[in-house]
Amino acid sequence: MPPSLPGPSHLSRVLQNLNKAPRPTLVGVKSLTLTLAQRNDHFGARHFLKEELPRIRYANPKLDIQVNKLPQVKEETWQPELMLEFTNGRKESIEIHNKWSSKILQELMDTAGGNSWTRWKTERADIGLPVVDEPPESFVAPTPKATTGAAAVLP
Repeated sequence: MPPSLPGPSHLSRVLQNLNKAPRPTLVGVKSLTLTLAQRNDHFGARHFLKEELPRIRYANPKLDIQVNKLPQVKEETWQPELMLEFTNGRKESIEIHNKWSSKILQELMDTAGGNSWTRWKTERADIGLPVVDEPPESFVAPTPKATTGAAAVLP
């Protein structure tokens, strides 16, 4: 029996993620600032930070990116913020509260994506696919497994 081939390396998976389409090239953007809660809130913004921000950094190496993770207490409610500063001095804030990371990326690219983003949207619309991979419509909680033994008898 021939020896089994190892799967893709960690590095090749990281590079595949960084290079996946659409390439998030931002046109005319000088800086990007993401402000979110340090923990227990702003889940869409935190997923955006983990999933999409590395791709944005890879596609825009000269872009100034700042991430502010601020502590938040229960009594305090504030919303996460994504602020763009353009090379012409204009500033624009993108509403990211209660949004999936894919929707945040789409709004960011709609704001500063340029011609390549417009082409990508047209190509996807022509073949009937969503602009970016969308999250599932609804989350279905896993069904609990049937218990056996003493746990099944006790209340």
